[in-house]
Amino acid sequence: MPYASNSKLPATVRDHLPRHAQDIFREAFNSAYASKKDASKSRQEEYAFRVAWSAVKKVYEKGASGDWVKK
Repeated sequence: MPYASNSKLPATVRDHLPRHAQDIFREAFNSAYASKKDASKSRQEEYAFRVAWSAVKKVYEKGASGDWVKK
């Protein structure tokens, strides 16, 4: 299920990532989800979540305090 806005992201994403990281996550998720139209829904979502987290981790990392910070 693609996300229309950051407010629709799962709480685990929305409550822990900075706004810019949420944008990255949402855009990567939606793109990856759309690219796997032929897969089952669960595989499609699993793939999209992996791609989205990977995209976030290219720009952000967890800091010493556990907060996500820009690299």
